[in-house]
Amino acid sequence: MAEGLVLASFLEAAVRLGVPLALAGLGETLSERAGVINIGLEGSIIAGALGGALGALATGSAAAGVVYGAAAGLLVAAVFALFVVVLNTDQIITGTAVTLGGLGFTAVVYQARFGVTGTALTLPTLEAWALPGLVDLPWIGPAFFGQAPTAYFAYLLAPLLWWFLFRTEWGLEVRAAGEDPDAAAAAGVRVRTLRFVTTIVAGALAGVAGAHLALAHTGTFSEGMSAGKGFIAIAVVVLGRWNPLGVLLAALLFGAASALQFALQTLGLDIGYQLFLAFPYVLTLAALAGWVGRARAPAALALPWPRGEH
Repeated sequence: MAEGLVLASFLEAAVRLGVPLALAGLGETLSERAGVINIGLEGSIIAGALGGALGALATGSAAAGVVYGAAAGLLVAAVFALFVVVLNTDQIITGTAVTLGGLGFTAVVYQARFGVTGTALTLPTLEAWALPGLVDLPWIGPAFFGQAPTAYFAYLLAPLLWWFLFRTEWGLEVRAAGEDPDAAAAAGVRVRTLRFVTTIVAGALAGVAGAHLALAHTGTFSEGMSAGKGFIAIAVVVLGRWNPLGVLLAALLFGAASALQFALQTLGLDIGYQLFLAFPYVLTLAALAGWVGRARAPAALALPWPRGEH
């Protein structure tokens, strides 16, 4: 019985920790399929967390906070897209600057609003929705079907995004922009516009991920609470092989690796949880090396377009 409770708690924590990675990773999949790697994803997540917190406090509604979080993440991504897509600056350097700027700006706003020492915020939270019938399934029911609405949004978004990318004309244009932007432009695809739109959509989803952290995961906001999740989401995209369904599974794997430390502490096992936290990254490197199946990135990823322009 005790082992069953530990397993149920482990699965619930794995899903809860994997949801923000899935939301950010699915958005990043879209932008990377279009040929843009957004290293500034961390900036959108932390902005979404603060935007969600402030929005929830202002309106008294956690749902409205998620909308504010999405808007904050979108604005940060728009800054990144302006420099990278319009001005053709280096994606890695620009993304790093946006990440550092996002972390610093949110800290300044938080201190200006709540004081230098900060306050322990108590936010309106997203209540868990228990899906009738499904939530009663042994072990997996409460873990997968007793979550916040943002979790169900991630469940639905993954197949919808897969259908969009691989079964629609617009999805084909997105993939063409990432594979060969010159050929796509010659075929009439507005590559710059498409890349700008996919980048800001990815930022909005990262903002939702940040709002989830504040409004569903912790119920508060603290400086730097994104804790590198933007970079982890990029690793999730690679492990998921730029396929939305694979990205969702990879995000849950990373969530499980993070949750494992709590399960180990509950069971009293003397095993370093850091080994399990490193496991998904080892899989990511193995995927890149082709040891667990070739992970093929879009050909134009991280390259300026048009060719030769900076």
